[in-house]
Amino acid sequence: MTRVGLVLGAGGVTGEAFHRGVLAALRDVAGFDARNASIVVGTSAGSLVGASLRCSGSAAATKSMPAPPDEALKRRPDLRPLLAAARRPWTARAGVLATSLLPAGSRSTETFVAPLRRRCGSEWPDRDLWVCAVRRRDGRRVVFGSPEAPPIDVATAVAASCAIPAYFRPVTHDGETYVDGGVHSPTNLDVLAGRGLDLVVVSSPMSIAPRQPRATLDLSVRLMWHRYLMAEKRAVERGGTVVLTVEPGGETLRALGVNTLSGARIDQIEDLAHDATVAALERPEMAGRVSLLAGGPSARTA
Repeated sequence: MTRVGLVLGAGGVTGEAFHRGVLAALRDVAGFDARNASIVVGTSAGSLVGASLRCSGSAAATKSMPAPPDEALKRRPDLRPLLAAARRPWTARAGVLATSLLPAGSRSTETFVAPLRRRCGSEWPDRDLWVCAVRRRDGRRVVFGSPEAPPIDVATAVAASCAIPAYFRPVTHDGETYVDGGVHSPTNLDVLAGRGLDLVVVSSPMSIAPRQPRATLDLSVRLMWHRYLMAEKRAVERGGTVVLTVEPGGETLRALGVNTLSGARIDQIEDLAHDATVAALERPEMAGRVSLLAGGPSARTA
């Protein structure tokens, strides 16, 4: 049986719409049901979509638990990640360093994870769901749901992964405080290196398809995230896994705009992402990857 991993990257409200279009295209072209992925990795908006996939139809969806108490955080920079980076400069990431200079946000993530809390309950899904966040005191990535991560419920993990610095309040759980997993990487694809998967599909709303560039205000940042993604892709491919990346370009990129929290064009973004992904998957050179998505034999078993 083909083992497919699904990576859903950060991207805010517009990123969620992008993911929906990509997943619909995977279903339409290859008959791939994202709920059946062997493992789902979600970051920020991608964690919300991934958790929704895993909790869909789950017995845990009938349970509920109270919202975690809000912590009164002072709106001031947290310089601890900078100090940690000074001790280990070779591990420092630009996003972590920049985030340490931003104050804590004031908005609560509970406004959009409350429905997920009701659906998922207190039990982690049986099928692998990895949710990426960043520990605020030292800027380290934490992958909730992985064997090394501390125990947590799905909704709180997603809240932590979505806690955009300076916009949402950091999320505190079991004495640690967390912020958006996109601070480390918009996709965190590299957590799947060495997992023995046949194929990994990456939906990456925050980077850019290099063959379809547009002159946008965030072009330089998108190109940087594309380079991050390609480095992570190489790390996964070294283990023999095929990686299919889906990045916005052309009209999809224009519709996404620079405000990831705007809901003004989400239907358009979803349609454009769907159509662009269908067109990409129907190219002759994609036949092998589409076959894997459809459950065909992999190089590991052929």
